[in-house]
Amino acid sequence: MSSTKAKVLGLCKRWSVAGVLPKSGGASFRTVTSSSSPSHNAGILAAEFYIPHRYVSQGELEKFDKVSSGKYTVGLGQANMAFVDDREDINSIALTAVSRLLERYNIDPKSIGRLDVGTESLVDKSKSTKTTLMQLFAPSGNRDIEGATVMNACYGGTASLLNSVAWVNSPEAHGRLAIYVACDIAVYEPGPARPTGGVGAVACLVGPDAPLALVPGARHSHSVDVYDFYKPKMSSEYPAVDGKLSQSCYVTAVDDCYAGTIHKLEKIRSSEIKSVEDAFDHVAFHSPYNKLVQQSFKRMLYNDARRMVARGHALPELLAALAPFASLPAAQTLANKDLDKLLSSIGGEAYKRMVGPSELISKNIGNSYTGALHMNLVSLLGDAHAGGAHLEGKSIGAFSYGSGAIATMMAFKGRKPSTSAHQSTSLSTIASTLNVASRLKERVEASPEEFTNALILREAFYGKIGASPAGSIDNVPKGAFYLKEVTKEGGRIYAQK
Repeated sequence: MSSTKAKVLGLCKRWSVAGVLPKSGGASFRTVTSSSSPSHNAGILAAEFYIPHRYVSQGELEKFDKVSSGKYTVGLGQANMAFVDDREDINSIALTAVSRLLERYNIDPKSIGRLDVGTESLVDKSKSTKTTLMQLFAPSGNRDIEGATVMNACYGGTASLLNSVAWVNSPEAHGRLAIYVACDIAVYEPGPARPTGGVGAVACLVGPDAPLALVPGARHSHSVDVYDFYKPKMSSEYPAVDGKLSQSCYVTAVDDCYAGTIHKLEKIRSSEIKSVEDAFDHVAFHSPYNKLVQQSFKRMLYNDARRMVARGHALPELLAALAPFASLPAAQTLANKDLDKLLSSIGGEAYKRMVGPSELISKNIGNSYTGALHMNLVSLLGDAHAGGAHLEGKSIGAFSYGSGAIATMMAFKGRKPSTSAHQSTSLSTIASTLNVASRLKERVEASPEEFTNALILREAFYGKIGASPAGSIDNVPKGAFYLKEVTKEGGRIYAQK
């Protein structure tokens, strides 16, 4: 260990990272002079993700839970589910994601001026995960980093992205860049909701002239007061869930956000948009489970039919069967089984082409709450056929939902960055760095018994102070951070494997 590192660790002894920290020199991303105009193509410059070493097969979980075959694999549309025991918490997985982002894209820590974290997997009611991540910037001496942890169910990651873009476009940036993190550990008590868990973290570098730029003026949000999913028990990480209400709230938010985004895109483009295929080349959704993503895309097709009928247009062949439902009051369509059955039979090819490339990671790790939408964007960026350079010139719609409830639909555009002093990335560089398919294959399948035991360890350790986790470090992948100890004062000490 270098003397500089030793000094940093000595200063932060009680809460420090005992391990290898990112390089602070020779970075490709450095502070640059840039315009603060929102038209400066601000967005995602680089992306990285972390998924745990272990997963459980949803098919095997069906057998273990003694439920009907297909209940999780077909009914939820899921293949596998990632999980962690008490050795990894939200701080450790965020540390891993951000350290990988800094290292793999050779980012100078001094170039960062804002760091936001979206999560609902809190381990402290006051201390922000963002402050824990500052350990990664200590060797560079950079303390001038704004931002904090943002919490609202599954929406915090999107709030962090929007905060980062707004800051990059503000006079406060002074040419510096931002990082946002979307990460969660989704766990449920034994019962029907447990298969909808998962774990994941996404960390993205945000700045101007981005290869995946946020389209200014195109987003629409939906905010209401509802108790569909919430965590009122401070002694437990398990949520209270009203499944039917949550699904209804999600679909209502899709309707509202999609309609608002189409209206704004029509103003931007000065032309009428008749269908989702006119609006976007790809669409990514927040994904509690894949079946809801499928239903949401079909719901957008239904909204296309409603809009076209309201405007006096004849419906195309794809949507013609929806004509009897197109003029119904929206409230009467939310639980309309006849409409649901009809929607399930249309738009399959459009779904496969537009949404399919964003599904791979979430179908194989489960729900990562605030990370879910952003994990799907990562999946799209890394897709062998639709991602990388294939996204140049393409439009991407992104729908984010957090119970309680807040939702936003945004539009991104894939582009080739101009020559800039701080940028050495492109959509192709991001895709090759993500290496999505290979990293999914590197994981180890665990049995349902191992999965259950891991959650028992988490439940027993939750809220403890003056204790060390019982989980084996063997289950932590090389290079990842893990929790060593919670001190008697409640401070958390981490190490890097």
